[in-house]
Amino acid sequence: MKQRLLIIILFMASSSLLKAQDYFPESKGVKSNNHNYTAFTNAKIYVTPTTVIESGTLLIKDGKVVSAGAQVTLPKNTVVINAENKTIYPSFIDVYSDFGVKKPKREGGRGRSAQYDATRDGFYWNDHIMPETDAVDVFEYDSKKAKELLEAGFGVVNTHLQDGIARGTGVLVTLNENGTNADRILNDRSAQYFSFTKSIVKSQSYPSSLMGATALLRQFYHDADWYAKGNVDGIDRSLEALNKNKGLIQIFEAESKSNVLRADKIGDAFGIQYTILGGGYEYEMVSAIKATNAKLILPLNFPDAYDVSDPFSETFVSLSDMRHWNQAPANPKILAENGVTFSFTLKDLKKTKDFKEKLMEAIAYGLPKTKALEALTTIPAQILGQSSKIGSLQKNMEANFIITSGDFFDKETIVYENWVQGKKNLITAANTNDIRGEYNITTNSKVFTLSIKGSIDDPKASIKQDSTTLTSKFKFENNWLNLSFTDNGSETYRFSSLISPNTDAFSGKVMTSNGAEDFKAKLTEAFETKPEKDHTHEPTDIVPITYPNIGYGNLERPKQETILFKNATVWTGEDEGILTNTDVLVKDGKISKIGKDLSAGKAKVIDATGKHLTAGIIDEHSHIAALSINESGHNSSAEVTMEDVVDPDDISIYYALGGGVTSLQLLHGSANPIGGRSAILKLKWGETAENMIYDNSPKFIKFALGENVKQSNWGSTNRFPQTRMGVEQVFINYFQRAKEYGEKKASGTPYRYDEEMETLLEILNGERFISCHSYVQSEINMLMKVAEKFDFRVNTFTHILEGYKVADKMAEHGVGAATFSDWWAYKFEVNDAIPYNAAIMQQQGITVAINSDDQEMIRRLNQEAGKTVKYGGMTELEAWKMVTINPAKLLHLDDRVGSIKKGKDADLVLWNDHPMSIYAKAEKTLIEGVVYFDIEKDKQQRESIKKERAQLIDLMLQDKSKGKKTQKPSGKRREEMTCESL
Repeated sequence: MKQRLLIIILFMASSSLLKAQDYFPESKGVKSNNHNYTAFTNAKIYVTPTTVIESGTLLIKDGKVVSAGAQVTLPKNTVVINAENKTIYPSFIDVYSDFGVKKPKREGGRGRSAQYDATRDGFYWNDHIMPETDAVDVFEYDSKKAKELLEAGFGVVNTHLQDGIARGTGVLVTLNENGTNADRILNDRSAQYFSFTKSIVKSQSYPSSLMGATALLRQFYHDADWYAKGNVDGIDRSLEALNKNKGLIQIFEAESKSNVLRADKIGDAFGIQYTILGGGYEYEMVSAIKATNAKLILPLNFPDAYDVSDPFSETFVSLSDMRHWNQAPANPKILAENGVTFSFTLKDLKKTKDFKEKLMEAIAYGLPKTKALEALTTIPAQILGQSSKIGSLQKNMEANFIITSGDFFDKETIVYENWVQGKKNLITAANTNDIRGEYNITTNSKVFTLSIKGSIDDPKASIKQDSTTLTSKFKFENNWLNLSFTDNGSETYRFSSLISPNTDAFSGKVMTSNGAEDFKAKLTEAFETKPEKDHTHEPTDIVPITYPNIGYGNLERPKQETILFKNATVWTGEDEGILTNTDVLVKDGKISKIGKDLSAGKAKVIDATGKHLTAGIIDEHSHIAALSINESGHNSSAEVTMEDVVDPDDISIYYALGGGVTSLQLLHGSANPIGGRSAILKLKWGETAENMIYDNSPKFIKFALGENVKQSNWGSTNRFPQTRMGVEQVFINYFQRAKEYGEKKASGTPYRYDEEMETLLEILNGERFISCHSYVQSEINMLMKVAEKFDFRVNTFTHILEGYKVADKMAEHGVGAATFSDWWAYKFEVNDAIPYNAAIMQQQGITVAINSDDQEMIRRLNQEAGKTVKYGGMTELEAWKMVTINPAKLLHLDDRVGSIKKGKDADLVLWNDHPMSIYAKAEKTLIEGVVYFDIEKDKQQRESIKKERAQLIDLMLQDKSKGKKTQKPSGKRREEMTCESL
């Protein structure tokens, strides 16, 4: 802390390098200050990316820019450097770095049991929240890394400790090799940082999921507001720090396109506009990204082509990964065209020296050079609120600039020098002489042939004696040639000569094994430049982006249509039952008319003769289309919501549409008695997550009973509850607390906003409905009694495989059931399951649905419904209702979907056969009048996918043949989400 205070004092007391050291004693020599000006004349100068002086002068003094222009008056005490034929750019800025901050390391020795409590006193209740961290306290200048960055053209980095969800502040540092931290540090609280990723140093279990991290951040902001109003006794250093830092630039590490939207949503809720670190996939949903109005920080870690020379290996690479390799370099260009502001970062590059290669790849794919330069200079300065200090070469700016041989974005361009705060860093010595060519070197006794090739600034040499190439060392720097080799007779030669400009000969002394000799070198053949095709940055043919950007995606998002189904067998799901030879008109996303001989008008007519038209299937219990399922860090996670983790790119959505499913409840898992809130989705393939969620969605939450919540098979014994009795006490405790929370809220006295309690209070008030994972009759009875004690009703028991034992009590309570048709014995508490369960509960007057809880079974729920005809003697119509109108009732959506009725949403399926037949196929699946699955289009897409894979494989093979880098194929399988997924 003392070190930090000293740095701050030095920084605040100084206005220049000079002043920062005025009062320091000098014991190593004579104390003096250099106030000379330095002028770089005759250079092409990029004052900003859009203000360019073709032949001008850059004047600097005391580490600052004095002037830059075509005509600059030079003071008497000016050191003049002729920069003719050279180009000067502002040095680059990396907004998102960990320079000088040690990477955190995971501690070893963690046991099997999770750590549920925080380890710190006087801080926030969660160890992954660390806004009190200040990077300046742990910053140590790293000269080795600085050298790499300087060589790449960077002069300033914004660094922080990249660990935790709330990470504290960063420090803005110049790469001044000649100064101290008092000189280098431009801002010791440059920004405040956040992420969705837990600390690797801390062990606290919560949050264990993306949705948990999202909920934690929301609650953290609520608590900071509560704390700021003076409502907390004692000191919380974390909340103090967050409130102190809220005026800083706020930067969020998202690292995926969907996380960009999640981060922005949090910011919107609390009036914060984050600058967001992307992940390189933003091109796939650029419209939604643009709508955030966030500035982005883009990595340049474009993937290398996969080495698919082995035909077997290409089977490990998904089409989506092939596409990303092909399309990712166009990400900056697409964002620029759509008006998204972004800077570049070196983060996630394997090596710093890969920076220019990746940058040039982006330019080859269409990114304008001006935009590229802006993303490295003015935009990062703007993001950091430091446009008056860095990012350009305007008056009074830090004298941070690079001197190059020409256009930085050309492959052959060399960075000669990188000046930081007016101090020179030599990167590559500039050679003004072109000495390339073929020479005869004659000594007193022998003749050698010297061949010099390569570039003017980086020549390469080889030497021969007769026809034998000799092992040699060659260096040409500052117009001095140094050459050494051993001839065929094992005699050693060491040459050194200063080469005059525009000469075709040189001479001097050569040191041999026998002493010094004279030598002469004469040019015999001038070097002729042979244009070579550079394949390195050639843009690969880019395949089209689809929605979503995986196999079976659409080139354009499908649009709503007016459609007339003619002569169908219509399963209404209403009192009318099954209607034969009936027409159904779909218009404006609704079912407009039902009848015979309806006129088409401008409608698209589909001949449904011999086919069956039904309402779309609804799955009451599903875990597809999710990035995480369980938040297992606490025994209650009512604060989390599945709406935060909807994954619109899950291929299971498309497969479900192919099985006639149009809606589902995306449920939290069964890791805790009180789980998270549900997401009720329409399977709008190709839309964003937000557009898939039902408008005015009914509010649901997942509860769970049984083996999972008491951690029977977890190997963990330190989280309450560990028994079924304990589960009951969890419910009673939380509902009592929620009741008291509600009373305080209603009283008008100040109260701490608690997202978890708000959710449970909604249950008590009848505004949110419970869907409860359940198996054993005793626990089913228990939860109904708890609900009745607190004067509400359980909405749905899901799984409910012992429901037949307590069906009468369930009917009396008023709860519905969503069950499997015939699954059983997959764990101990399921041993009493019977396939007659659904029919028995239905006979008792319970609303019963058949659900999947499985990404494969969801594709054949039509057949699962048919099983109830065999097991229990259900009528076909009543059996079909178990996957349509009954789940709609359970989800409080029966006024909108679940049956074919005038005015309802046109969520429909056209089957080629009886819908519960094992031979039935969904030919068309519609949601709100939009065709999201078409079996004929599906056949075409299968062929298109084969052709596209072949095309991309060929392009990757071409890349390899051109010498481009490749990576080894690796199999990446998407996790199949279930109730127990952690």
